[in-house]
Amino acid sequence: MSPDDAGPGDRLPPSYPPADRPAEPEESTGPGEESHPRRGGWFRETALVLVTALVLSVLIKTFLAQAFYIPSGSMEDTLAVGDRIMVSKLTPGPFEVDRGDVVVFVDPDGWLDAPRPDPRTGWQKGVTDVLTFIGLLPQDAGQHLVKRVIGVGGDRVACCTDEGLLTVNGESIEEPYLKPGTTPSTNEFDVVVPEDHLWLMGDNRTNSEDSRAHLGDPGGGMVPVESVVGRAFVTLWPLDRMTLLPGAEDTFAEVPDRP
Repeated sequence: MSPDDAGPGDRLPPSYPPADRPAEPEESTGPGEESHPRRGGWFRETALVLVTALVLSVLIKTFLAQAFYIPSGSMEDTLAVGDRIMVSKLTPGPFEVDRGDVVVFVDPDGWLDAPRPDPRTGWQKGVTDVLTFIGLLPQDAGQHLVKRVIGVGGDRVACCTDEGLLTVNGESIEEPYLKPGTTPSTNEFDVVVPEDHLWLMGDNRTNSEDSRAHLGDPGGGMVPVESVVGRAFVTLWPLDRMTLLPGAEDTFAEVPDRP
């Protein structure tokens, strides 16, 4: 069959470029002509990602959660010296502070001693402060403390029963979170918590200057709810201590309504 006799479906498409025309060479770019735009795009994208991450970190730290460093043993064995914890800022706020919660709060009235001199140089402190502000480093305790909520507004908290237990609204409580070998309290007290205040105690009762140690202060050892930064809900570091920090609802389950 000759090409002239071939049907439309039998015809081969013409070659491209035509056989009698040599293919035109593709235009090449000189060295570096495309590298600068690509490099500039990469820098812009990287900068955008970093700025977005920093903004999100600041927003999370400001409104949702913040990391803190534990400097003392007042909450052992629940929290150990050097632990890094994450604190939810939704409590107080959308969620109320409950008995049994572990909370971080601002020193209400001289609970802490004067801060020790900072050994860091100016630039070291500046870098640390910036990284802490944006949430990349945990907040040092500074003027913050961490304790467990034992009584909320309206509660009557007393110590101790003949068995050596605390009572809340007349109901004695077993406290499984106490450091082994410690007692609920070595000194007696009987207080009524004002509204919008908290009675706070450490889990290591023999090594915790908590509400008991400030009964003689103007505030009577009570901490305003507004001083609470948030509720600790997880230990992040070190890895072998990573764990959730649930409340102690079972401990206070039988506590009656406030009198």
